[in-house]
Amino acid sequence: MNNIKKWYTTTFPTDELGVEINPNATFLGLIGNIGDVYEYIGVVDSIVRERLFERIAEIMECSYDEVYNLWLRDII
Repeated sequence: MNNIKKWYTTTFPTDELGVEINPNATFLGLIGNIGDVYEYIGVVDSIVRERLFERIAEIMECSYDEVYNLWLRDII
């Protein structure tokens, strides 16, 4: 499942922020917009970001820290 909102609302059905996620956002798009993660997904919440980074790490078969460090390099 590449659509972030569909994946997030299915995986975390009780998280109210899931419905606010950009319905057009994809995990591939998020990787390309890693420095603007909050703007891309339409939600400014670190828990949501962490969960998405964990999912990206699973998809890319790398560690969460590698995704997080990629984000840090892009925002600094």
